[in-house]
Amino acid sequence: MLGRPKPVVFDPYGRRRSRRFPPWLGWLLCGAALGATGVLYVQAEHLPPRLSASESQALRRAHDTAEAQRQHLSAELAATTQRLQMAEAERQKLALDLAAAQDTVARQREDLLALVEALPPDPRGGTVAVRAARFSAAPGRLAYDLVLTRDGGSRPLNATLQFVVAGVDARGVQAQHRLEALPVALNRVDSLRGQVSLPEGFTARQATVRVIDRSGAQLLGMRVLNVR
Repeated sequence: MLGRPKPVVFDPYGRRRSRRFPPWLGWLLCGAALGATGVLYVQAEHLPPRLSASESQALRRAHDTAEAQRQHLSAELAATTQRLQMAEAERQKLALDLAAAQDTVARQREDLLALVEALPPDPRGGTVAVRAARFSAAPGRLAYDLVLTRDGGSRPLNATLQFVVAGVDARGVQAQHRLEALPVALNRVDSLRGQVSLPEGFTARQATVRVIDRSGAQLLGMRVLNVR
């Protein structure tokens, strides 16, 4: 029932059993060696060379300098963006102001047209009508205030405004002077105001306003008025 007993072998020299080297450990060590060799090869042949301590410090300083420049440029960009935004806001405000001014001018021109329609017509007629005129004289100058109208196209009419004044000179003798011509560009309605020089010692009594084309060949309108 207990089975047969096994014989006990007696080894008088006491030899120990030898342990065999496991194969998997050899493969593991070979793989590790190949991996380390591959890493060293890739670092040596394909990756940038490793930097020394001085080179690392120089690279760090260059990085810090570049970062400082980036921050400076970022600040300048922010400031420039803010200035552009302010300029755009100012441009929009000016555009609104211009539109409002143009509306005001348009309304004033309409009011002027309505007022001119109420003025008496120029008795002489002509291409350019002198609807109203006022002259006032002072020593050495003649101030004028004119309202001119014309029929025709919407493009301005290039013309010349000339005054012929009659009066007495410094000796009390009757005289007449043709003053310097003034270039003008006439629209449908124009209100002209200004002054021209008179000869020294001359007293103007009467002024003739003449509107002539730029060539000087055609008289477009004329009116004679007394000088205040």
